[in-house]
Amino acid sequence: MSVRELVVLGTASQVPTRHRNHNGYLLRWDGEGILFDPGEGTQRQMLRAGAAAHDLNRICVTHFHGDHSLGLAGVIQRINLDKVPHEITAHYPRSGQRFFDRLRYATAYRETVALTEAPVDTDGPIHRTPGYTLEARRLSHPVEAFGYRLVEPDGRRMLPDRLAAHGIKGPDIGRIQREGTLDGVPLEEVSEVRRGQRFAFVMDTRLCDGVYALAEGCDMLVIESTFLDEDEELAVEFGHLTAGQAARVARDAGVRHLVLTHFSQRYTDPEEFERQARAAGYEGELTVAHDLLRVPLPKRR
Repeated sequence: MSVRELVVLGTASQVPTRHRNHNGYLLRWDGEGILFDPGEGTQRQMLRAGAAAHDLNRICVTHFHGDHSLGLAGVIQRINLDKVPHEITAHYPRSGQRFFDRLRYATAYRETVALTEAPVDTDGPIHRTPGYTLEARRLSHPVEAFGYRLVEPDGRRMLPDRLAAHGIKGPDIGRIQREGTLDGVPLEEVSEVRRGQRFAFVMDTRLCDGVYALAEGCDMLVIESTFLDEDEELAVEFGHLTAGQAARVARDAGVRHLVLTHFSQRYTDPEEFERQARAAGYEGELTVAHDLLRVPLPKRR
C-alpha cells in the first residue's frame, strides 16, 4: 500500500529549544523518501521517528542557514556508513555550493554511496519521475533560497455506472485504461480526470511571487510562520512570515491542509499560531507542527 505522509523531525527556528529540534522534514511519497532542510540533530530525530538512511532517495535544502543545513554532514555520513544501496540526489541553491561542499566533506569518512549533486539556480521543474515532477521557486530571504513543490500527474478515475452501461467489466477495465479505447468506447467516456496530488515546502521567506506559485492548489502546504502577526516588522526585516501571512497565502491559494512550522523561540504558546491563522480566514485543515509528528496527506479529491 502506498504511503504519503509528512514526518516532522524538527520545528525550531534559529536555535533548538528544550522541546523543539532544529528543522527537518521527511516526506514519504509512496516508496520514496524526500528529506527537506536537515538541521542539526536530524540524524537523531530520524532514529526517534523510526526513519532510516535507507528510506532516503532525495535531499532538498532551501538555503544555507545553519538551522536548515547543519545536519547535512551527519546525514550524508550516515548514508555512507549504512551503505544505502540506491542513488541519492541532493538539491540546493547553486550559490551555496561552497557550503554544500564543506558539509559533505566536514570530516573524514569512507564514501560508499552514489550521491548526485543537483544544484538549483532557476525557477521551474528540476526533476521528473513517473510519480511526480519536482519544481523549485525562488524565495525572498537575506541569502538565496528556493522552495520546493511536488506535482503528481493527473490520472483517470473509472466510473462504475458508465462502465456497466457499456458492458465493460473484469480484465477489460484494465485494458481500456492501458489502451485508451475498447471496442470503440474511449476512456474518456467511462472515466473522469483524477487530479494529481500537490505538496509544497516553503521555508524562510518574505511574501513574494514564489510563495504564491508554490502554494497554488496544494493538497498540503508546509510553510514557515516564524513570527506572530504583532511582530510583522521583524518578519519583514529578517525575511520571514507571520502566522497570519502564511494562512492568507493558504486561503488564497486553495490549500487543503496547512502545516505551520519554524517557530521563533520567543513564543511559548503554540495555540496562538492557530488562532491567528484562523483569524486570517483560513478554513481548511490546519496543523501547528511539533517534533516527531506524522501528518498524512489529504485523501484524493
